[in-house]
Amino acid sequence: MNASSEEAVLLLHGAWMNQCVMAYLAHALRRKGFAAQALTYRTMRDTLEEHLARVAKRIAALESPRVHLVGHSLGGVIALRYLQRRPDDRVRRAVLIGAPVAGCRAAADLAQRAGGELLLGKSLGVWREPVDVSLDPRFEVGVIAGTGALGLGRLVTRLPRPNDGVVCLDETEFPAMRDHLALPIGHTLMLASPRVARETAAFLKTGGFVR
Repeated sequence: MNASSEEAVLLLHGAWMNQCVMAYLAHALRRKGFAAQALTYRTMRDTLEEHLARVAKRIAALESPRVHLVGHSLGGVIALRYLQRRPDDRVRRAVLIGAPVAGCRAAADLAQRAGGELLLGKSLGVWREPVDVSLDPRFEVGVIAGTGALGLGRLVTRLPRPNDGVVCLDETEFPAMRDHLALPIGHTLMLASPRVARETAAFLKTGGFVR
């Protein structure tokens, strides 16, 4: 597969994870014709600025004429921050999956518990930044949220419904998003969902979900 002749997709994982968790989604996107690859970054040891620099470096190395971003959870927040701060001219579309771009109650409550700050590491700085959901209108961003309340967030706090077990539905919404889709799937299970993969590919191709 020649990445230079295709639309490239860079996938960003969530906290405490690595690129392996994005393997199914990357494979599904490749079957749809995208040159998809995942990026590992150290969610606990590096700062937001270091994450953004790593993303920028990987995107700059891509030869494809068009580049998209797909981010799950914390990865979706990082994708939005990238679009806000240092986007490559080839980037136009992004899909945020279970991404708490409008704040994260679960992370805030975990930080208040004993050992919470240690568990969150330097990613805590992402959640302590002022919420910023501004976006240049040239970018088309689609949001997939889960409403199947199955996730570790239930062990930390009592989340208002609807939620995906970690992220609440209202935390995924922001005015500048192009399309929003809620599915009855848990937070981590979205990464292995054929429906999520199909909808992600549809948005990257057309700028909208097919439902």
